[in-house]
Amino acid sequence: MLRSIIAVLGGLTALLPDRIVDAFERVAVANPDEIEPRPGILPKIRTEGALVVAVALVGGRVYAWTMYVTGAFGALLLAAPRLYRPIAARFLYDDPDAVEWTPAFDGVLRLVGALYVLFGIRAVRRRRREE
Repeated sequence: MLRSIIAVLGGLTALLPDRIVDAFERVAVANPDEIEPRPGILPKIRTEGALVVAVALVGGRVYAWTMYVTGAFGALLLAAPRLYRPIAARFLYDDPDAVEWTPAFDGVLRLVGALYVLFGIRAVRRRRREE
């Protein structure tokens, strides 16, 4: 079930990268009209979505390993959400220093981090049951 949800989300990301950026900006960025996304960012987001779909469809060890990495990344988001800001700004925007973050963004990152940690824990538990 979780793999299906992840595949659908990856598919939406691959098909609608501009809407994904718009949704991100609504939640995360206080000044979206004053900053410009990097040229070529939409194809990169589209590629990420396609990779997520592929990993979800393949399953097996590739999927499990991806969930372990996702869980570790989630732990970082949960513990230190502000560390993500400069990474996201450099990846998405021409002038990362011009990005003003919304006050609620840290809470959203912590929520996403908690979900990612749960994904990782679930993958570890499954592996232990299979052994």
